[in-house]
Amino acid sequence: MAKIPQDYIERCYAGWLGKLIGVRFGIPIEGRNYDYIKKVYGELTDYIDNYQKMLAADDDTNVPIALLSALYDYTHTSDVTAEQMGKTLLNVAPYEHGFFWWGGYGKSTEHTAYTNLHEGVPAPLSGSVEHNGADVAEQIGGQIFIDVWGLIAPGNPKLAAEYAEKAASVTHGGNGVYGDMFVAAAIAAAFTEPSIRKVLEMALEIIPADCEYARVTEDMFRFYDNDSTKDWEAAFAYIKENWGYDRYPGVCHIIPNSAVMVMSMLYGEGDFSRTIRICNMCGWDTDCNVGNVGTIMGTLVGLDGIDMSWRTKSNDVFASSTVIGVRNFLDAPWCNAYIAKLGYRISGEPVPERWAPYLNITGTHYHFEYPGSTHGFTAYSESSHAEDTLQCRVTQTTEDAAAGTGALKVLASPLRANERFRIARRTHFRPEDFHNSRYDPSFSPLVYPGQRIRAKIKLFDGEPCMATIYALDANNNSRMLCAEDVDISAEKWTDLSFDIPAGKGVCIDEIGVSVYLKMGWDRLIAVLVDEFVVEGDADYGIDFTKERNEIWYHHHNEVSQFSYLRGLWRIIDDRLVGTGASYAEAYTGHIDWSDVDFTGTVIPLLPGRAGLGFRIQGAMRSYCAALEDGKLRLLKNVDGDYRVLDEIPVEYKLGEAVTLRVLCKGANIEVQEAGNTLLKYSDKDNPYMFGCIGAILAKGCRAAFEDWNVKASYRTEESV
Repeated sequence: MAKIPQDYIERCYAGWLGKLIGVRFGIPIEGRNYDYIKKVYGELTDYIDNYQKMLAADDDTNVPIALLSALYDYTHTSDVTAEQMGKTLLNVAPYEHGFFWWGGYGKSTEHTAYTNLHEGVPAPLSGSVEHNGADVAEQIGGQIFIDVWGLIAPGNPKLAAEYAEKAASVTHGGNGVYGDMFVAAAIAAAFTEPSIRKVLEMALEIIPADCEYARVTEDMFRFYDNDSTKDWEAAFAYIKENWGYDRYPGVCHIIPNSAVMVMSMLYGEGDFSRTIRICNMCGWDTDCNVGNVGTIMGTLVGLDGIDMSWRTKSNDVFASSTVIGVRNFLDAPWCNAYIAKLGYRISGEPVPERWAPYLNITGTHYHFEYPGSTHGFTAYSESSHAEDTLQCRVTQTTEDAAAGTGALKVLASPLRANERFRIARRTHFRPEDFHNSRYDPSFSPLVYPGQRIRAKIKLFDGEPCMATIYALDANNNSRMLCAEDVDISAEKWTDLSFDIPAGKGVCIDEIGVSVYLKMGWDRLIAVLVDEFVVEGDADYGIDFTKERNEIWYHHHNEVSQFSYLRGLWRIIDDRLVGTGASYAEAYTGHIDWSDVDFTGTVIPLLPGRAGLGFRIQGAMRSYCAALEDGKLRLLKNVDGDYRVLDEIPVEYKLGEAVTLRVLCKGANIEVQEAGNTLLKYSDKDNPYMFGCIGAILAKGCRAAFEDWNVKASYRTEESV
């Protein structure tokens, strides 16, 4: 087992940032060819779009982090199986919407594999050439999802390829798997090898020497070595003639795109910016190609090798579109902890003392320890008349820190007396916040009433100021919930804290610090913020009269605060109403909720199963208390199969409300109605100990839901 490099944390972070940068750089011209790009844009040197709004989800970043959860759910060792990874895909992916391209069975490789899995064809057969044919199996999809398997195996290309082969075989086969192994191995090698050529040579050793992927890679080596002019455009002309799209079947074959990737890394000669610019100029599947190249190069050159202009505009954050709404707005530092924690577990090495406090993947802790990290924080004026003039800049600094070595540094200018500016972190989103509807994102809030927000702040430069910590309630005209202002000084760090009041009908979509200038005119104010934490139990209710049907695009509709697996979900007559041809499920709340006290009203409108879901970890792992066939049933969802744990006869009628209360503490579950205990059960067989809540329908049922209230504690690091 390779020893973890000393700079693993920083290099892993750089690799994932490279992925995010590459995808964002490539998205606007995905599917375009070189001639079009050259004519319309000239030389690409920077992001094409200014992304003044959030960039929506993308399959390149949806799948890697989501599929990595197999190592948390099953085993982090290489004993994990392709079949388990296939079950993980079913657990995290919505049914035929979002996540990846649902182009039809036999057309979209991922849609084909998902359908196979859903109908009982296990991985690796689900993605194989033997089952689906080479035309489908050898498309590019598996390769673009593979970066994390290299990041968890630093300096160990063989192990990275072993994980990658299993993950890729869920959806792909043949060269579609060999490419995945190649990219994962290259990322793993980039942690320890000094040159990109050596990285690529080591990756080439991992895959079969006689496969098409190896042949195209070796051909790129030969062309580069014989090209005295080192003209990448001549190299790309050679690719089009000898390895172009016209030679391969399917929608987006892996081989032409891989030729572009290898060529760009050779001609980029170890320079991150030059490499991704070459790769993007070539066109074809740009977000995929530049994303993979970005990970390899980011890992190779580290944070110092990535120009800050790429990072500033991406601001550490990205959207996703899994079935779990709180996992659909992520930041790079959280992902880095999620990935690196596995890297240390797999290696058997302890986490260095320096990083141990920052690899806790539960809870909300914005720590600013990674060089250049902003955790998605922004700054803006609270005063409407100052919006066009106030300039705010947010950076990470090591000039001072409340804990560790880094803090967030925010500059605002010109600021007048009695004006405020906010240092803000978004925690929930609406359609109007996004650049587009790409890959159908949906969101549940990251922060809830009942929780405490706290942070440390210090005046770095400027006139006397006051500050408070706040939360914005999107469901009530963005009203500001906050503590009293306190003086902040340059002499010491000041503690800020605020307990968000427990309440119903609230949706927290932003948290942050509001800074107030006490005196002066046209001043520059600089403040430091550190150790921004959200903690404590949730205590809130959903008032469906305040929720809404969100129209993202004509075929992308969501209910605010909810994500859904399958079915038709709408707010109708101030209630959540769902229906489905067979089953339908919608989720909300936080996946890290552990012990819960959840009360909700169920109104069955058609026969079938209608109930409240809890400790939902995805489509394949959850519990449900449901009305069904004249009974109240407690069910456990094991790999998509709902099993009856306990049941009793109950009387209920279609169209009449039944209010159920579910209490979970540890492995013990109790279901009540009107204060009377109806069911009690202690799950001793691999119980689910955390998860969100939701509405569960099956057997063609239609039902309405209203009046939800939940109190929930959060799981700790020890329970992960």
